[in-house]
Amino acid sequence: MSGNLEQFGAYQKALELFDRMVDDVNQFLSDRKLERLVSQQLACADSVCSNIEEGYGRESTVEYRRFLIIARGSLRETQGCYRWLRHWMPLEIVEHRVALADEVNRILSATITRLTRQ
Repeated sequence: MSGNLEQFGAYQKALELFDRMVDDVNQFLSDRKLERLVSQQLACADSVCSNIEEGYGRESTVEYRRFLIIARGSLRETQGCYRWLRHWMPLEIVEHRVALADEVNRILSATITRLTRQ
C-alpha cells in the first residue's frame, strides 16, 4: 500500500492501546486465576496491530481490506476483554481503553468503507 504505515491513525492508536494494555495487565500476570484472561487480552491486542501490519504489506487493496476487517474483529474482542477485566481493574481505566478502541474502530471502519469503494 502507498504511504507510511506509522502515519496511519488506526495503527498509531492500536499501538497505543497495546502499550497501555501491557501496562494494565502487568499487575495481573502473577494471578493464576486471571492467566487465561490476561493471555487472551495480550493475544487480541497483538492481533489488531499484527493484522494491520500484515494487510499493509499485501500487494492488493482487496487483501489489505480483508486484514483490516480481521483487525477490527480482534479489536472488538479486545474491548470485550477489557469489559471482563472491570472486575479487577478501575472502571475509569476500562472506560478509557474501550474509548480508545472505539477510536481505532472508527478509523478502521472508515478505511474499510473507502477501500470497498475503490
